Parts: sequence; structure tokens; C-alpha cells
Amino acid sequence: MDAERFGETAEGEAVHRTRLSGGGLTACVLTYGGVLQDLRLEGHDAPLVLGFDTFEPYLTKSPYFGAIPGRCANRIGNARFTIDGKRYHTDPNFLGKHTLHGGSKGTGKRLWRIGEQGSDFVTLHITDPDGWMGFPGNLEISCTYRLKAAGTLELEYEATTDQPTLCNLAHHSYFNLDDGGTGNILDHRLVINAAAYLPVDSDLIPTGGVEPVDGTPFDFRQARPVRQDEGAGQFVYDHNFCLSADREPLKQAAWAQGAVSGVEMEVWTTEPGVQFYAGHKVSPGVPGHGGRMYGANAGFCLEAQGWPDAVNRPYFPSAVLRPGETYRQVTQYRFRLP
Repeated sequence: MDAERFGETAEGEAVHRTRLSGGGLTACVLTYGGVLQDLRLEGHDAPLVLGFDTFEPYLTKSPYFGAIPGRCANRIGNARFTIDGKRYHTDPNFLGKHTLHGGSKGTGKRLWRIGEQGSDFVTLHITDPDGWMGFPGNLEISCTYRLKAAGTLELEYEATTDQPTLCNLAHHSYFNLDDGGTGNILDHRLVINAAAYLPVDSDLIPTGGVEPVDGTPFDFRQARPVRQDEGAGQFVYDHNFCLSADREPLKQAAWAQGAVSGVEMEVWTTEPGVQFYAGHKVSPGVPGHGGRMYGANAGFCLEAQGWPDAVNRPYFPSAVLRPGETYRQVTQYRFRLP
């Protein structure tokens, strides 16, 4: 399916949108940031993800709506790390001292190239050059969006490098299974198949501990609402849940259900972690899909990925990619009507 022009960057580069259809889903994917701009399920009126109907807000108002952040998703403490005895300093774009999502011009904020495409899939490519945002090595990345039978959106990533580097890719859609973001997701029911999580400090950097979820607000092993009021307002969720000690064959990581619609979503992944963000900071200040004004907790993220700041925690699953190796990730979002 041919891509249509959707807008242009501040530098005047064209941004294209590809429409996909299959398995009861329709999706729109942008070359900017690899963004999933829209996602619809046949039989459900509202969009499943937060986003904008025009391109301009993606440049300045989007908290990574639908993007593919990289080359290292999530946070790197103090914007520095060491590989093979060599120290690297990366773009401190988070609080002026840490690196978030690969830096201010990571893959979620750059143009990707369209490769192969069909009615139900598109493959995007991007080159992250040696030294870009402070990371070593020329990293060649591809991501294939594919719509499959039974309401499945699949993302398949591959990456190779010519120097030892970091590679940790993720998908950053904000989901709302009820009304597309008119209201909030606090009454959505959620399961996360993790017995442990990573506690964080006041800067949201992992402390280095791995703590059991048992007896804490992080225990989602049985279905319960996202809503968790500790007396001072909604509990803030922006944490990695530990699924495994390494990349594994495809497994179910999470399940969610809209409280009103009954629409269900399963998350399946090969990754050792999933970042659950309940969207407490969502407030773009401009209309989203269909004129919706998104507010706090309008959508939630379940970002399958490696554990954050792993390069600075030698006992976390490694995020280092070396020449001759191929990074591979498969993550699926499976939707169904009640």
C-alpha cells in the first residue's frame, strides 16, 4: 500500500503515513519516530491508542505517543556507561543529567525509511550513526509492523552493529480500551505476569534492587484495577516489571481490559521486562484523536523491553550488542471484543 504525505519536520523533510488493514484491525504508521499514529478494532468505535490527527503536535506536544524509542529505550543513569573499559557519555535529555529513550534525537524522534510493505505490514529502517547522542557504533535497525489474524498487532525488531554498543528497543503506545482517551484508564483491569519489579529513586532511575511484588501496589499477578489511591492520590506507576532473566521465546507478559467496553488486550513478548506507565503526566494541551483533550491517566503504556539502566547494573540482563550478533525482539498486542 502506498504511503501518503502526512506532514514535514522542522527541517522540511517529508513525513509519510502508511495505512494497514488485517485481522480485524486497521493501523496507521508514520515514518517519523516509527510512530503508530492510529489503531482501530472492528466493532469498537473508539481508537485504541492516543495520538494526533495532524503531524505538527508530534514535534513538540507528544510524550512519545506510539513511538519506537531507541537506540536505548528508558533511562540511563547519569547519562554515562562503560563497555569493555571505555567510558561513554550520552545526551542528558532527562532532568539535565540522565539519558531517556536514546537522547533528544533518539529513534523515536527521527525519520525512518520505508522498506517492504503490503496491505497488512510495513517494514521501517533507520541508521543510528556512530557517536549519535553519544552512543558507539553504527546501528542498523528495522521494525516490521504486521497485522495478523485474531486482532493481533505484531512488532518485530532486528538490529546489527559494527562496534559494541547498547540496543534496547520498545514500543511506546498509550492504550485506552474504553473511549480512546476521553476519560482515564484507572478502572481498566490489569494483569502483569511478574513476581518482581525494579524500585526507582526520585529521578526514576533503578536503585539496583530487584524487589518482590508480593504485598505491594506492584502486585498485578491477579486481575485488578489500575486505580490505587494511597490517600495522597493515584499511585504513580512508571516501573519495570521483571518477566525473566534474559530474552526468551514468546510469552504472555500482561493482560488488560476496558472497564466499560470490555475490550481485552494481551501483551506477548520475547523481552525480559515490561515498563508499565499509567500516564500520570499525560497533558499535551492540544486536541488528540477526534478532538479529545487528553488528561492525566488518559492512556497506559506496556513497553516490552530490556531492564532500564542495565548497562550500569552488571547483574541485570545485558543490553550490550556486539558485532556479529543480531538483536531480535518480537512483541504482540492481541485485541478482542467481549
